[in-house]
Amino acid sequence: MIKQFMAFTLNFYLMRVYIINFLILLFCLLGIVYLFDVVELLRRAAKFDDVPLTSVLQMGLLKLPEVGQQVFPFVILFSAMFTFWQLSRRYELIVMRSSGLSVWQFMMPVILSAILIGIVQIAVINPFSAYLIKRFESLESVYLNTQTNIISISKQGLWLRQEHDDGLAILHAEEVKMPEWELQNVIVLFFDEDFHFLRRVDSKSAVLERGQWQFKNAFTNQNGEKQEQADYISMATDLTIDEIEESFSDPLTISFWALPSFAKTVEAAGFNAIPLKVHFQKLLSTPILFLAIIFLAASVSLRPPREQGTFMLIVLGIAIGFGVFFLSNFLQALGASGQIPIFIAAWFPSIIAFILGLSVILSVEDG
Repeated sequence: MIKQFMAFTLNFYLMRVYIINFLILLFCLLGIVYLFDVVELLRRAAKFDDVPLTSVLQMGLLKLPEVGQQVFPFVILFSAMFTFWQLSRRYELIVMRSSGLSVWQFMMPVILSAILIGIVQIAVINPFSAYLIKRFESLESVYLNTQTNIISISKQGLWLRQEHDDGLAILHAEEVKMPEWELQNVIVLFFDEDFHFLRRVDSKSAVLERGQWQFKNAFTNQNGEKQEQADYISMATDLTIDEIEESFSDPLTISFWALPSFAKTVEAAGFNAIPLKVHFQKLLSTPILFLAIIFLAASVSLRPPREQGTFMLIVLGIAIGFGVFFLSNFLQALGASGQIPIFIAAWFPSIIAFILGLSVILSVEDG
């Protein structure tokens, strides 16, 4: 009973030390990122009139959870390295080893903390971040962006809103025929500046060519008058096909819990959902990636104090962090473009880092 209580106390102590180091480093990095984001937003706001400072500060805060997810692997790595270095400098690791504890026993609280952080990230922080990013984009379109085109996709098809002749046009298509990028069963509603209905255009198909929508075999109904048929109707637009695809395929604005169903909706509409699937699988691999990062941190930090060089430790940490970051983003880009399977693109960075860190620890520790 006493041994169990002592083991629980030690595990709680190690977990508390690591989580405190993690939170301190995380908030320091987020503070620096927030400062740079606000400066950039202020620079952009200087080009427009009457942009409130409070709105700029609010937009900077709305971006923080999304940025936090990007820096999490680095925070996990450096907080683990600092924790192990701290314990080693205070000779606490030597005391634990001399009492018969193996490296796995005093690493386990840190490993569990990292896995827990990974689960919280994908289950709580990611959905919260997706919601805040949508709020940020809404404020950005009001204060900093003259682009008023809004595109979304749902089970009902493709929806598009854009400016048109000092008014507003809302376009809806039931489906999109790929790869021709031909909209099927199209309805366009035109409104004036005061959002008063002007006319409606119905068309069996529409294509985007040379800066304009081209509607074929269209019917026009203006102010409740009799429908008029035309073989060809055009509507100017500044959109391109690439902009439309990127606008609704950005996974940062989609919650982790909504990604699978949204990917199915995108596929049903005829679009490429591979980037969404890669992002979803990458999120699923986050706890394993954080576990692997703890192994990598331990492999360069668990040495006697006299064998450690603080500068070299920092250099190794930076090299490991950017190596994992580069490999993860490189494979994700290949997977999103369909050049490699989704599983390889999403899971291989975590698996490779896990095997590398584990093999180093096994080679230098007697377990």
